[in-house]
Amino acid sequence: MYEVARRLIPGGSQLLSKRPEMFLPGGWPSYYASAKGITVTDLDGNTYRDFSIGGVGATVLGYADPNVDNAVKAAIDQGSMSTLNAPEEVILAERLTNLHPWADMARFSRAGGEAMAIAVRIARAQTRRSIVAVCGYHGWHDWYLSANLAKDDALDGHLLPGLDPAGVPRSLEGLTRPFRYNDVDSLKDIVSACGEDLAAIVMEPARDSDPDIGFLEGVRDIANQTGAVLIFDEITAGFRINTGGIHLTLGVNPDIAVYAKALGNGYPISAIIGRSAIMQAAQNSFISSTAWTERIGPTAALAVLAAYEKKDVPAQLIKTGQSVKQVWHDAASHTGLDVTVSGLDPLAHLNFMGDDAQTQRTLFTQEMLDRGFLAGPAFYAMAAHTQEDIADYADACREVFALIASAASTGSIEGRLRGPIAHSGFKRLT
Repeated sequence: MYEVARRLIPGGSQLLSKRPEMFLPGGWPSYYASAKGITVTDLDGNTYRDFSIGGVGATVLGYADPNVDNAVKAAIDQGSMSTLNAPEEVILAERLTNLHPWADMARFSRAGGEAMAIAVRIARAQTRRSIVAVCGYHGWHDWYLSANLAKDDALDGHLLPGLDPAGVPRSLEGLTRPFRYNDVDSLKDIVSACGEDLAAIVMEPARDSDPDIGFLEGVRDIANQTGAVLIFDEITAGFRINTGGIHLTLGVNPDIAVYAKALGNGYPISAIIGRSAIMQAAQNSFISSTAWTERIGPTAALAVLAAYEKKDVPAQLIKTGQSVKQVWHDAASHTGLDVTVSGLDPLAHLNFMGDDAQTQRTLFTQEMLDRGFLAGPAFYAMAAHTQEDIADYADACREVFALIASAASTGSIEGRLRGPIAHSGFKRLT
């Protein structure tokens, strides 16, 4: 089916992160027939436990969570679309602003990238300025990728390397300027260069680790001094460390925060929340879409929030992530394999070291797949992961780490692969 897809769909799939070439070219099970909890069944009937990116971070509760699904089914029975508005969006706006006392208003869309574009549009409408300073990954829209117009590798540290801004108008050059995480001076350089035309500072409040002491506070001060709108992209980190945005734990509030992924547990919903003085600027621009008014997204989000009320989901995600990190540490220590472990606990990253790191990573995925696990260099925790699952994953990791270490000692790692090495960045598919 994937070969058919490559003929019919440019790039083979709708999401770069789901391309099989990113995991195990020629060997990764491209399509699923069903997914429940952490168990994924492919089109050939093979079952795997997902210890990889968990629906690209969208399913924090686990696949097909019954409470969320039942709420959505009820919404469908009542009609998912109407000439009138769905009341769930009002209830969700109230819930999100209550969770974030600094925020007064909310707008909703259905995807993370478009939500970031909405946030930037609001910031520019409110400030009547043009330039945006960015740190981190913020989607595929022109406003963001235009940073690569000035320099081909401007965003290499923020998203996958190799992305050409083809199709982005050259007239946008210079309007989006990257700065480095934990480097407030690189943001000050942007402020000095753009004068009074800085509309927004857009960033992930936490990336692979917590920020250095004073970094976020320094960014907040610059936003206050310049009048720029501070936008926190919480699409990845949100609802994993606490119920809401990770900025609540870090102690620095933005002017706008953006959520998606975990908010709907797999159903499309994204939220832009913010201070009323800034959010009201949305009425000075045209920000509107029919798909944003359907009922399923807000219904799913409310069911997710209800699950968070009943049990401490973030604590469970943190504990699971810590356990998997320890699995990697123990397996590496036992076998002598050179790896590093990083990332926030629920968003853990495994990095193989050395000149053949990408080959080792590919072999890891291949061998874990043989043992019934979807696995790679990243692990996104889901509440559906159990201690038994983690114990079984640990046994498999020890076996595979030992195999990789043995192959590395004899220089035969690539010879163990049954196909090509996984892609590490953006590549056009032929």
